[in-house]
Amino acid sequence: QVQLVESGGGLVQAGGSLRLSCAASGRTFSSYHMGWFRRAPGQERKLLATISRGGTSTYYADPGKGRFAISRDNAKNTMYLQMNSLKPEDTAVYYCAAGLTLTLAKPDYWGQGTQVTVSS
Repeated sequence: QVQLVESGGGLVQAGGSLRLSCAASGRTFSSYHMGWFRRAPGQERKLLATISRGGTSTYYADPGKGRFAISRDNAKNTMYLQMNSLKPEDTAVYYCAAGLTLTLAKPDYWGQGTQVTVSS
């Protein structure tokens, strides 16, 4: 069993930056591929970025390419999402997820989400 807790969300002006964290409980954090999803108002939850167990492989969906950076520290059981050049359309609830497949098509665990609001 893995419990995931996101933090770092908040209100930021357009062009600003935020760093989200996802802290995982348990000793098996490094066994899971991890990722970030987000749900914008009125939209479905969508994959944003993934990172492999060892952190050597990453994937970004189009919204985050060139602006977001996913990373993890297995010694600290924590994953991060550095978000730069934020836009109002990045406003969403951001979720971290853990799974046994790198695509995270069906994550095994979800965090509760953290709200990110970008003002224009």
